[in-house]
Formats: sequence, structure tokens, C-alpha cells
Amino acid sequence: MLASAATYAVHGVEAVEVTVEADVRPGLPSFTIVGLPDTAVRESRERVRAALVNSGWEFPLQRITVNLAPADLRKAGPGFDLALAAALLAASGQVSAERLGDVAVIGEVGLDGSARAVRGALAMADACARGRFAGLIVPCESAPEASLVDGLEVLGVATLRQLGDLLAGIARPDPVRVDRAALLRGPGGDELDLDQVRGHVAAKRALEVAAAGGHNVLMIGPPGSGKSMLARRLPSILPPLSLDEALEVTRVHSVAGLLAGEPLVRRRPFRAPHHSISTPGLIGGGSVPTPGEVSLATRGVLFLDEVAEFSRAALEALRQPLEEGCIRITRSQRTARFPATFSFVAAANPCPCGHRGDPRRACRCTQGQIDRQESRLSGPLLDRVDMVLNVQPPARDELISGTTGEPSRAVRERVVAARGLQAGRLAGTGVHANSEMTNAMVERHCGLTTAGRAALRSAHDRVGLSARGHHRVLRVARTLADLETADRVDRHHVLQAVAYRERPQSRALEVAA
Repeated sequence: MLASAATYAVHGVEAVEVTVEADVRPGLPSFTIVGLPDTAVRESRERVRAALVNSGWEFPLQRITVNLAPADLRKAGPGFDLALAAALLAASGQVSAERLGDVAVIGEVGLDGSARAVRGALAMADACARGRFAGLIVPCESAPEASLVDGLEVLGVATLRQLGDLLAGIARPDPVRVDRAALLRGPGGDELDLDQVRGHVAAKRALEVAAAGGHNVLMIGPPGSGKSMLARRLPSILPPLSLDEALEVTRVHSVAGLLAGEPLVRRRPFRAPHHSISTPGLIGGGSVPTPGEVSLATRGVLFLDEVAEFSRAALEALRQPLEEGCIRITRSQRTARFPATFSFVAAANPCPCGHRGDPRRACRCTQGQIDRQESRLSGPLLDRVDMVLNVQPPARDELISGTTGEPSRAVRERVVAARGLQAGRLAGTGVHANSEMTNAMVERHCGLTTAGRAALRSAHDRVGLSARGHHRVLRVARTLADLETADRVDRHHVLQAVAYRERPQSRALEVAA
């Protein structure tokens, strides 16, 4: 007898429908799976066999052939187990095959018949809602995540026995529903706060600008000056995630298996990989493409400490996602696309010894050593950095005075107000912040005053801005104007945006606040 069940394969952060066709015929007992299965899928034969028997169902001792269609799409992972078991139950006449026509089934099974969570449940539920099925059967652990999708009936099962009873019409669990807004408002845990940073008035102002527009930042300063401390507090002044952003981040983290039992990511990601990371680890890759750090940081912050110590290949691979906001990984069969819209923050020492420009200690590096250090960051990569900050150690009195600065909550309010102006201006474009604007949007929305235009012309003559640098200066200037709720970009906005872009060696030690 022939029966089929629908399930999904995850490719990138999208899901593709897969039909599990099971044919049970008289003959010598055998169990064959075809349709480009990987090792985990081939091993499902033994998992499903033991799970059916241990759940009280009969395993057909006949000739069993299972096809995973489409046959030209490679199938990976254990998420096909439940659908395979359901198709076998229907093909052997133990449950109704008709009931499998209206629902899709995803999930892994244990040898005891338990249904286990799978990665990418949100992506699969979204594909199911956009497809031809009215419902989705998932393990109970994955049900809250799958229920984040509107317009889809999600049924959770804890065991293979419950799945069989559901398909046989013996028992039907209540659909799982979640309040997405309530989940998003839930407690986000303790946060580092900007008022813990002593001194650094100019650097904290620059971080506010970066947060308000989603701009990229490079901090240069001696060891112990506070670069990492500042970077780790940037998420505390970023706006809260919107529901759409939270779903996007959750989808990526679900595919990567990083949800840790939480159905929805509520806080903006902060990723700080070690400098020994490989290029695929940073960008994403593998025989079955998986998200890298740039995608795990989407809608959040990617922080590269000691950026000059990262491999040149890994740093150069950042150029495309910084420009396009996504990463595409091509394999022989398909191209997987991962989101990569993040705030890039990097920290570096000014020289190999770290004390160039440090008022407390003298630098012992030769000019050749300094040039080699600076050459680790290529011109094209630096051209994609919006703001370069010189971070000097706080003064003695600032450290011991006990005076705290402005808390993150107050700074975040100004950032949220600026982002609100941007949201109204960019509504319907799919763009969330000034840093994401296309060049055409920059020309449309960054209206310059006469003085602002003159200042930009002067900056071109003095600094030699590239075409990319020209538009990045305008984006930062637009953010500075938004923080002041100004309609047009004026001279002082342009001058400050240009000052932020200059390297510390060619300007004053501190960026003017």
C-alpha cells in the first residue's frame, strides 16, 4: 500500500516542502530510503523502527521503500522522522491516510517513541502557512515557536503514540496558541548600562549616534581604555526589537539551534567571536549551509575585538554583508540566503604595543610596525565604516570620583525618538534605519541646506571622500539631524559626520561632542 506525508526541509532560513512517500509491499523484509538523504536521514530507519515498536504500533515486516521528493534536493537532519513514521502507519493501514492530506508533520523521534524538537520550526511553520495545509503537527517542545506564525493551526504531540492516535481519530490535542506581543514584552534579563562607564563623554555620544542610525563603528585606543566596555553596552541603548525584527532574529537562531527553550528572541543579539574564527564561522557555510556570526548578529551588534588579529580573508568577507545586508552561500544544488543586517563595531590598538597616542606610556613601535598593523584593515573595508573613534583612557579623577554618567534608559529614549522619525520617513520601503538607505534614498531624504552643501563640498576637497564615503557621510549627518529633530541637514551635521569618518591620526584626539 502507498501513503504519503508532507514535511519540510530547511535551506538557509527558508523551508522547502518535502513529500515522504512510503510504499509497503509483500516481500523479504527490507527498509530503503531514497531521495538524496544524508546520514542522519538514513539512520532514521532504525529510530523509526524502534520508536514504532516501543510505542505499541506494529512495524510492517515487509518490503518498505520510502522516497523523499523532490528527489534532487538533498535532505539533511533528523526532522523527517515523524513524517516518515506517519507515512508508514498510513501505508500499513494502522491509521487513515486521508488525515495526512490536510496537515504537515515535522519532528524527530527517540527510540522510546518520544517526539523531540527540531531546528527551524518557525521557518517550516511559515512555509506551511503559505502553502496548502491547514495545520502542522510538531513536537510539543517546538509548538510554541511554530505558533508564532499567524493563520496556522499548530498541534503538539509528545510521543509517537499521540501522533498515531491523532491520525487515527482517537484523540485530538487542543491547538497551541501563543500571545506574541506578550512574549515580546517579557523580561529580557539584566543589561549592562552606559552609566557604568566613567568619562568617555565624546565616545558615548558617538555610540548614541551609531545606535540612532545603525551605523558601523571602529574604536581605536590603547589597551584598557574602555573600548570593549563601551561596545558591550551598545545594545542597552538600541531600540527594543519590533515584532517583525524579533521573528527574523528568532528564525535565524532557530535554524542555528540557539533558542535555548525560548520560543521568541526578545533582545537584540550581541555577538563577539574570537579572532581565531574561520571565514565560514564568521560568514556562514558548510556542506549544508548554516548561519555564521554575521547572520546571528542580525538586527543586533557584531563586535570584533582586536580586529587586526582576525584573518585577512575573514575580514574581507565582511565587505559584502556590510554593503548588502545579507549573505548568499552557493553550493552545487542551491543558493542559501541569510540575513545580515547588523551594527558592525570593531576595536583595535593603534599600534602593536598598543600605546601610540597614550599619554601615560610611550610607544616603542617603529613606523614599519605601525604601517603593518594598519595594513591589516584594507581600504575597502574601512570605507564601509561610518565612524572612527579615538578612545583614550579616562582621567584619574573620572575613575575615582564616583560620578556616574547618563543611564542607558535616557539615551535610549533619544535613540527611539530618532528611529521613529526614520520609520515614518522610510515607511513601506523595508528599510528600518538611516544606515540601510540606498543611494537613491540618501539623495531623496538627506536634504542639505546651502551651508551644509558647502561644507560637504569642502570635505570632498580636504578629505577626498570616495563615492561610498560621500553617501555614508550623508547617512550619519541625517542621523545627527534626526537626533536634533531637524528637517534638513545643516553645516554642523556634515562637519561632525566628516570628523567621525576621519582616522584619529589625522584629527584631534577626541571627536567633538
